[in-house]
Amino acid sequence: MSGDEIDQLSPEPRYLQLAAILRGQIERGELRSGDALPSQATMVQQYGVARMTASRAVRLLVNEGLAVIVPGMGAFVARR
Repeated sequence: MSGDEIDQLSPEPRYLQLAAILRGQIERGELRSGDALPSQATMVQQYGVARMTASRAVRLLVNEGLAVIVPGMGAFVARR
């Protein structure tokens, strides 16, 4: 299993796994300052998670200061 996949059998909550995937993409520069994070619908389809899981992962990144939510527009990588 690659680092950009959710391990459905892992005891680690899926929202933490998804946040780690997105965090890694930010740290590697795959997602840069000001870039939009994938939409919840995209995360649901790409990673096989529930919308609530995607929402929790994004909120965790917001709490860590790595992302910001712009009402009506979505979530973006925070400017550094």
